[in-house]
Amino acid sequence: MFHKRTIYVIGDSKTASNNPIMQQFNTYFIGLVIDRDSHEIMEAECSSTISLTSRFVQSIFVGRSIMDMEDIIEEIENRYFGASQKALTVAFKNAYIKYNQIIQE
Repeated sequence: MFHKRTIYVIGDSKTASNNPIMQQFNTYFIGLVIDRDSHEIMEAECSSTISLTSRFVQSIFVGRSIMDMEDIIEEIENRYFGASQKALTVAFKNAYIKYNQIIQE
């Protein structure tokens, strides 16, 4: 399904305790499949209680370079107005840090 030059990275964060995501998963996370050569995000999925949220998050990430962190964060801030906006941003930053550690090895 995914070629050998892709890697899977998870970023996680916390969100408000009254958020249904916290009640269901106890954390907020985003999973990204990234091409090591181009840094392109091939697939994205997040913890969500409704599938529309996950599909919308995919539209923000898929096809973008993970190296465009600031532009992606700006897009999250301008397009995603769910209760987990801050958690999504923090989880993405976490995934970005992990990715950069992996490619430095």
